[in-house]
Amino acid sequence: MPLRSVPGTASIANPEGGKLFAPSAARNLDVLCDLLEQIAPSAGRHALELASGTGQHVVGYANRLPQYNWQPTEAAEDRLHSINAYMEEAALPNVQPAKLLDATAPGWGAQVAPQDLIVLSNLLHLISTAEAQCLIQEAAQALAPGGRLLIYGPFMRGGELTSPGDQSFHASLQAHDPEIGYKDDFDVLDWAEQAWLSPVEVIETPANNLALVLSKG
Repeated sequence: MPLRSVPGTASIANPEGGKLFAPSAARNLDVLCDLLEQIAPSAGRHALELASGTGQHVVGYANRLPQYNWQPTEAAEDRLHSINAYMEEAALPNVQPAKLLDATAPGWGAQVAPQDLIVLSNLLHLISTAEAQCLIQEAAQALAPGGRLLIYGPFMRGGELTSPGDQSFHASLQAHDPEIGYKDDFDVLDWAEQAWLSPVEVIETPANNLALVLSKG
C-alpha cells in the first residue's frame, strides 16, 4: 500500500553526515532503553523493531540489550540508508541490516522468524485505526510464545487528550489527514486482546507518553 503522508512537524529528521538525525529520537532513547531493560524477556534472543525511522533507536537498543539479535525495519526506502549508516558507524555485531517492511500491511507476521521482543515507538498516532489494528494483529502473529510487544508513544487516556500540547498535535494530525491521530489507550488494549495478547503493564513515561507492554501467552 502507498505510504501515508504525515505533517512535517511529526517527522523532523535532519541530514547529518550521511545519516538522518531526529531530535525527538535522541530525547527519548534513554527512556526506551530503560523500559526495554525492565520488560524484555530474560531468555529472549530475537528482537524486531518496527518503523525504525532514522536508525538512532536500534543502535541504542543493541548497545543496552546485547543479548538480543536486533532486526530493524522500515517502510520508507530512503530511511534504510540512514539506519544502515548508524549501524556501520556503531559496528555492533548484534544488529542485522535493515529490511524493508510495512508494519501496517497484512501478512508480514507469518513471514518473519518468531520474535521474543517487538518494539514500536511513535507510530500509532501517524496511521489509521484500521492500520493500527492490522499492525497489532501481525505483531502478535510474529511473536514467539512468551514474547513481548512494547508500544510507546502519545495516547488519549480514556477518550481524553490530557494536555494542551497533545490537543494541539492531535488537531494538526487530523487537519492533515482525518484518518490519523491519537489512539485511545483502552481501544489499543482491546485490539491487543482481540489478537490474543495479554496486557502486562501500562507505564507512564516523560513527555506525557505511555508504554503499553503486551505478552503472547
